[in-house]
Amino acid sequence: MSSFAPRDYPKLSTLPIISLAPYLSPHDGKGRISTAAALHAACLQYGFFYLDISAYVSPEEPEELTRLAQEFFMLPQKEKEKIALKYQDGARGYARLAENVTNGKADNHEGIDLLRPVEHPDKTRPLWGENQWPSIPGFREKYEVWIEKMKHLGLIVMQAMADGLGLTAEEWAELRSQVDDSFYVMRIIGYPPLPTNYDGFSCGAHKDYGCLTFLYADPTRGALQVYLRQKGLLIKESNNIRAEEHIEDGMWINADPMPGCMVCNLGEMWEVWSNGLYKSTLHRVLHTSPNYRVSIPFFFEPNFDAVVKPLPAALRLQEGTSTPASAQKARANVQKIYEPVVYGDFLKRKVENNFTTSVQDGDED
Repeated sequence: MSSFAPRDYPKLSTLPIISLAPYLSPHDGKGRISTAAALHAACLQYGFFYLDISAYVSPEEPEELTRLAQEFFMLPQKEKEKIALKYQDGARGYARLAENVTNGKADNHEGIDLLRPVEHPDKTRPLWGENQWPSIPGFREKYEVWIEKMKHLGLIVMQAMADGLGLTAEEWAELRSQVDDSFYVMRIIGYPPLPTNYDGFSCGAHKDYGCLTFLYADPTRGALQVYLRQKGLLIKESNNIRAEEHIEDGMWINADPMPGCMVCNLGEMWEVWSNGLYKSTLHRVLHTSPNYRVSIPFFFEPNFDAVVKPLPAALRLQEGTSTPASAQKARANVQKIYEPVVYGDFLKRKVENNFTTSVQDGDED
């Protein structure tokens, strides 16, 4: 059976499964209320969830993208290096094995990075170069179709999250204007098996720094791991977790591929929008299986010039008020209000530091 084809979900799972189907139908008002509430609960508690998109894309589409990725990664190293990062702005193109660094250690993966095209490209400016594409037939065309679908998916999920937070129509229009020209990042990542006694990870523990991450991965289990802080949330046993890292206030769990679903998680910009109600959750990759694993994350980000700041609806929730008119009086009761962030500036700092800078000084990473 296809790894992406819809089928019955397991009875036990560590992360919630949320269907987007009501937001694909213009007439399912009750379904939208349910989906928005489920998203809100998942964002409050986990920052990670499974997004059922079986009604949105056919299973063959991401499977073909995986095949194309494998074809590229199996090329001789000299061929892959023809589109190396160094030929552009240092952010677009092929990163060789162990070139990416997280928390000061080399990650055991290779990948291709594709960013939103810009007007007047200049490879001497950070993030402002041109994308580099493999010469494999059909590669660019099929990935560009996927990118468009993921951009649209981002707007759908943002609307559902806005509904869950209780944004007014005007507030949603303002939020949408901050993401309607998303400075997205499309990554295509190849993971060879982690060498025995390797001093590091396939990808070290980090938080995503933008808005929403949509991850499709091949059927490999036991690779992507999520850190849940609350006790008692592990419903089924996870393997391949380093025992010494089951620490007191939480634990690492596997977020294995789910049929018909993508894994979705929040980036740090949602911490700002929600004024800390929602958290960007630590996650990592520890790939020890013998196969070559492929994952295809799409990072749906704010516009490059977006000024990201706490949403009035999030402040109303924290203040215990229900209307914009009564919010101002209760504002003093909110212990911390996040400072505004210009996303493009924040992104530049992140890229320069390889996941080492947090959205708010002093926050954990």
